[in-house]
Amino acid sequence: RRRLGPQSEPARAREVTVPVRSRSHQHEHESARVDRAETSANRSRSVRGSSASEPSEPASVGGRDRKMSGSQARRAASRLYAAGSRASSSVIARALGLDTARSVLTRGSFASTWSHRAAPFSASAHASAAADDRALARNIGISAHIDSGKTTLTERILFYTGRINEIHEVRGKDGVGAKMDSMELEREKGITIQSAATFCKWKDSDINIIDTPGHVDFTIEVERALRVLDGAILVLCSVGGVQSQSITVDRQMRRYNVPRLCFVNKCDRTGADPWKVLRQVQDKLKLNAAAVHIPIGLEENHAGVVDLVRMEAVTFHGPNGNDIRIEPIPDDLKALASEKRKLLVEAVAEVDEELGEIFLMGEDPSADQLKAAIRRATVARDFAPLFMGSAFKNKGVQLLLDGVVDYLPAPHEVENIALDLNKEEEEVQLVSDPKAPLVGLAFKLEEGRFGQLTYLRIYQGKIAKGNTLMNTSTGKKLKVPRLVRMHSEEMEEVTEASAGEIVALFGVECKSGDTFTDGTVNLAMTSMKVPEPVMSLAVAPKSRSESANFSKALSRFQREDPTFKVRLDEESGQTIISGMGELHLDIYIERMKREYKVEVDVGEPRVNYRECVTQKATFDYLHKKQSGGSGQYGRVVGYVEPLEEGNQGVEFENGIIGNAIAPGYILACDKGFKEAAQTGGLIGHPVEGVKIVLTDGASHAVDSSEMAFKLAALAAFRQVYEKAKPRILEPVMSVEITVPNEFQGSVIGNINRRKGTVKDSTSEGDDVIITCDVPLKNMFGYSTELRSMTQGKGEFTMEYNNHQPVTQDVQAELCQEYGKRHKN
Repeated sequence: RRRLGPQSEPARAREVTVPVRSRSHQHEHESARVDRAETSANRSRSVRGSSASEPSEPASVGGRDRKMSGSQARRAASRLYAAGSRASSSVIARALGLDTARSVLTRGSFASTWSHRAAPFSASAHASAAADDRALARNIGISAHIDSGKTTLTERILFYTGRINEIHEVRGKDGVGAKMDSMELEREKGITIQSAATFCKWKDSDINIIDTPGHVDFTIEVERALRVLDGAILVLCSVGGVQSQSITVDRQMRRYNVPRLCFVNKCDRTGADPWKVLRQVQDKLKLNAAAVHIPIGLEENHAGVVDLVRMEAVTFHGPNGNDIRIEPIPDDLKALASEKRKLLVEAVAEVDEELGEIFLMGEDPSADQLKAAIRRATVARDFAPLFMGSAFKNKGVQLLLDGVVDYLPAPHEVENIALDLNKEEEEVQLVSDPKAPLVGLAFKLEEGRFGQLTYLRIYQGKIAKGNTLMNTSTGKKLKVPRLVRMHSEEMEEVTEASAGEIVALFGVECKSGDTFTDGTVNLAMTSMKVPEPVMSLAVAPKSRSESANFSKALSRFQREDPTFKVRLDEESGQTIISGMGELHLDIYIERMKREYKVEVDVGEPRVNYRECVTQKATFDYLHKKQSGGSGQYGRVVGYVEPLEEGNQGVEFENGIIGNAIAPGYILACDKGFKEAAQTGGLIGHPVEGVKIVLTDGASHAVDSSEMAFKLAALAAFRQVYEKAKPRILEPVMSVEITVPNEFQGSVIGNINRRKGTVKDSTSEGDDVIITCDVPLKNMFGYSTELRSMTQGKGEFTMEYNNHQPVTQDVQAELCQEYGKRHKN
């Protein structure tokens, strides 16, 4: 029987008669009595943490000291197993006698049948205990659309695994707040702003968990968490289903090849429809997904789930849902359970060869066969099992934890690639082995009470306090002063950590994305994708006395968050901060006030426009300067043209045949052209999607220099830019608005006034979901307007889609404004 936790009522013993056939020619049968612990059909189990109790043990088979032959023992043990006993190997040892049990358990296919239940007897198994620990380790992230219940789910996981002693809610009335929302701002606003790491133990598995934000403005937190994790839980609301950020998170999981479980949360909410969510997962996310649960009741009647792998009903009772009852499937759900199990088997059989053979033979797979097949398919990212429950009402979380252990990969089952810097960045596959040379990735920085806190994922090797590390990005060596494991904002000192673990270091100067080794190898992990900022604000401290703290805050925030950028506008002398949206920048301004006591003046939001060329144009520019002594001479000839649609870079190509320009000056031309593209000629924003081809030129034996050709390239680009018919591009956001049906007309009318394009409008119960594209500059202040239009019932999310050309009248207006500022 599956062990979910300590039994809450005494087990009843029943006698099982196991015939044992003699090896002689006599036809008599000897019977052996075995006590087997089994609870009644409606047995109640109390679950709290991983302290699962052992089932009652069989006493003996034909007496402990009785001598059995090998074939007799195997038949006896097989019958024990067929009778349903899930005793540990120590129990079998007492039942069959130690010597006989050893021969049975270590022989052939029967050994593999029992291997997952017990510590084997062989010395080689003891030697591989560390390997078994690594096989049971899990590194997972919890990601979802905003308000899907990620932090609530993490709070329950920590409670059931014994990491916390009581449950606190997000925005709870007790004022404490969820454990993983450690920042004061997070508890006030009821949202997750920073990803938070913790660790716990479920049954025999050590699980590292990272809870990530759901808001699109903090998408870098999800990005860097998924970069270092081996598996993930994609949380979906049973009412909202697959929403805009769900799609973004799924895209990030695909980018880093992260296997995932889907958890349909909030099955207790009015309008809950997990089957609609499953269809959306299949259609919108294009995942091969199937339910491993069906709900027992929905909305206020939600009591538990039917486990389709083991075909049993699981209900959750008690104030914290830790009294679990496993019962036969209710009669009214038997037909549905049978139908959904067939669909589950079909979905897995399509991508798993072993289960496919069983399916083609028309056989019904056993629970163990199905579980093993789901694991293989999930680890291979060919299948996504879909769990159901309600974290807020404490239902289904323990089964989800079982799923994490049963279906998500261990660190050694995931392929991790590093680049060998000594061999022209040749790809090297890392091994999750503590004896291998150390390789770790610093994926997140945080300012702690004792200095900079660096989160490190160890991919191979071992790290210990006092070790010397080498940062392969800078070549600098450093000692590990302190090593800790994180539990939200709390720290636990550790002396060492091995491959597959996530730890934090103190006093290490580095930046996010740096690779650390022990110095014996020179490897670098591939970097994570950092999205470009889409919105900027001009900021300045209100008083000069706060300037020092203002600079400290900006410096720290830049180190912590790669999407937060700071620059000085040369024309206006203003400090410009850029980020992923209004909320993103508002949070940092609020943090300056709270953490650094800096009051900040905030200017108008500044949109990050781009410029591009629309046609081919040629240039021929001579830079010549003589002022006594060696002068400057450089001539560049070529053309600029737009790149293919979707390519946003600046490309330089040397098309010169021969040595019209000395090869040593070509790099200077490249630098000059790319530097010129940083400031477009229309409104001073960067130029993108342009290709510069150098076809000819001339150099002077004495006066030519790298500086001369760099200046020639700068001037040539500015000269040719007007002829290439430049256009201004503005950031366009994908916006998803959810409002009650009665406000649909006024909301769509408002979108049209903001020059938005409505792409889709679908009804979901009493709500309508409007999907549209709107220019970012027209979205400022939209949250306030939407609330007033919908009596506070509307909500929206937006994320960057692309840059699109502005209309001619807007372009003329922007150029005029830029011209005025330039003159002033």
